[in-house]
Amino acid sequence: MRVICVDDERLLMQDTVNLCLEIDLVDEAKGFTKPAEALRWLEHEQADIALLDIDMPGMNGLELAAAIRKKWPKMSVIFLTGYSQYALDAFEVHASGYLMKPVKKEKLEAEIAYAAGSIPKKQTRKIVAHTFGNFELLVDGKPVAFKQAKCKELLAYLIDRQGAGVKRREAFAILWENRLYDRSMQKQLDVIIRAMRQSLTDRGAGEIFEMQNAIMRINPNLISCDAWRFLSGDPEAVQAYHGEYMSNYSWASMTEGMLSLKQD
Repeated sequence: MRVICVDDERLLMQDTVNLCLEIDLVDEAKGFTKPAEALRWLEHEQADIALLDIDMPGMNGLELAAAIRKKWPKMSVIFLTGYSQYALDAFEVHASGYLMKPVKKEKLEAEIAYAAGSIPKKQTRKIVAHTFGNFELLVDGKPVAFKQAKCKELLAYLIDRQGAGVKRREAFAILWENRLYDRSMQKQLDVIIRAMRQSLTDRGAGEIFEMQNAIMRINPNLISCDAWRFLSGDPEAVQAYHGEYMSNYSWASMTEGMLSLKQD
């Protein structure tokens, strides 16, 4: 579950983010000190729950909640505030919860669990990674189309890592060999990551990609992959391997050699 935390007090915002990350239901928490920044982020990303302060300059939490509910009606809203007089207003924007600061982990966890119960469960999809030969990711039997070739290559590399965490600089070195990792290219990498995630989300497979503290990974529990089945000794996968692994990517040659040695 992805949570956003919006509070104009940076320390309080970071405390809330840290508290969320201690809760088992929360996979990722993103913090903002300005409502406008949160709204811009939501234009390109997805979240399940918004934890909002109310008393903020410019756009207050109630106005932010109304904007969120209008554009993303399935997102749950929980208010974290030092003022009790806003409770009725919170009810009018259909908030899932209302907690007084300072927020205790137990109470926040209970509110998030309650909100999670109202979040519609996503339809289970069959997600399959074909790595023998050229790489393809299929969702319910249909290949996922990516806007840029490097989006697909990034996903291929994450699958090659079998769920291990990948730092941004490592991903950059794979996608742009011998290029300087300067500010301009860091922004380009951001574009690739966002576009890849959006393509997965559009096909209902966004949950396979996880990113926290600038480290990204693929959740291997949500994907069936021929190479992973090969490594686990699946006879069918072993028979299906003919010496070619992600042939469209030169960096995959090391894994290809390892698979061939195991087959021999």
